[in-house]
Amino acid sequence: MKNTPIDKNLIDEIIEEFQIADFSKATIREVKAIASKAEKLSNVEYIKMEMGVPGLPPSEIGVKAEIEALQNNIAGVYPDINGLRELKEETSRFIKAFMNVDLSPEGCVPVTGSMQGTFASFLTCSQCDKDKDTILFIDPGFPVQKQQLVVMGQKYESFDVYNHRGDKLKAKLESYLNKGNISAIIYSNPNNPSWICLNETELQIIGHLATKYDTIVLEDLAYFAMDFRNDLSQPFTRPFQSTVAHYTDNYVLLISGSKAFSYAGQRIGVTCISNKLYKRVYPGFKKRYGGGTFGTVFIHRVLYALSSGTSHSAQYAMAAMLKAANEGEYNFLNDVKIYGDRARRLKDIFLKNGFHMVYDKDLDDPVADGFYFTIGYDDMTSGELAKELMYYGVSAISLVTTGSEQQGVRACTSFIQDHQYECLEERMKIFSENHPTH
Repeated sequence: MKNTPIDKNLIDEIIEEFQIADFSKATIREVKAIASKAEKLSNVEYIKMEMGVPGLPPSEIGVKAEIEALQNNIAGVYPDINGLRELKEETSRFIKAFMNVDLSPEGCVPVTGSMQGTFASFLTCSQCDKDKDTILFIDPGFPVQKQQLVVMGQKYESFDVYNHRGDKLKAKLESYLNKGNISAIIYSNPNNPSWICLNETELQIIGHLATKYDTIVLEDLAYFAMDFRNDLSQPFTRPFQSTVAHYTDNYVLLISGSKAFSYAGQRIGVTCISNKLYKRVYPGFKKRYGGGTFGTVFIHRVLYALSSGTSHSAQYAMAAMLKAANEGEYNFLNDVKIYGDRARRLKDIFLKNGFHMVYDKDLDDPVADGFYFTIGYDDMTSGELAKELMYYGVSAISLVTTGSEQQGVRACTSFIQDHQYECLEERMKIFSENHPTH
């Protein structure tokens, strides 16, 4: 066996320091911290694919608008808890322009990134009806969303959608909903980490069942329109970003400024509550707060308690970016297509050296190249592969942490540098020589 690029004993010692008994359950932040320490002690550069953090410059349109807002002394003024009027209006237009959905500006609520949007949504959904105390995840998904529920002491259930695509989704989903305890369903589209995209048939199933069982759908659009197989970048022009909003009124859309606009550092997103859901009255609100609708409870009770509003200047940035996109002056997807190019090159290297794609198909089509992809190696478990790659200076997270039942790791393309492709090729060649496939 050839020596690994980084001494195995060093990695094992660092992992032991972190008291991680089962590496398949190591969190994103733990993997990042271990890689950073190993890189420092070994003086060997890591190829870091564990963090889903944008690696591109932010939109200049947003930066310019935010600077102007700050120069106008906006930092000295509390933002309206309902949100900046211009941002609410441009978000409403954006949803019409790129999703073909009519949604009132009233329900478009700025949040401190989609992370806060999901946290506030989980809280609000869980307070609607005392008998509905559980969130259902269509996995694989973003691990931190489950951590949010652990923090707030809420129950959740989940299933891996891998074997339940297309028409098969109905029976699987209904087996949970017919218990009567599900307050909300959450999924991401495109999906983190698999990059599969639920199609119209699947979204219709989710929407119809949400209506039938009076359950709220939380549609996480962190990677808005980043399915690069189709050009979704033209406003008010088909094709549009697919959404459950065409099939139910029980929905909340979570739109992020972090990925599609590379504006992650300012923590800005918009939570968009359907017109009917916004005005919906639930018995749980009357008992807890003495009244209120879903929308007013979300804003004036939950969000107000969490942060008393969203960064004032960042709202101006988001409004400017959305306005430019709505008017066809800014093709936001052009800036992020590089993620798809990187994924294609990285996949080629891994596949050439004996790895296989885990989520390789989107029903009958190959999965798109994008921000994430998933790989496995021979019969290695998720934990074994994630740990073994650390010895080769490659950091990625186990699929176990995403709720997947498949064996492999999630790789993110955001931090890949041009000089690292050749390095990865060399390291994965050694990896395959050290691990002959069966």
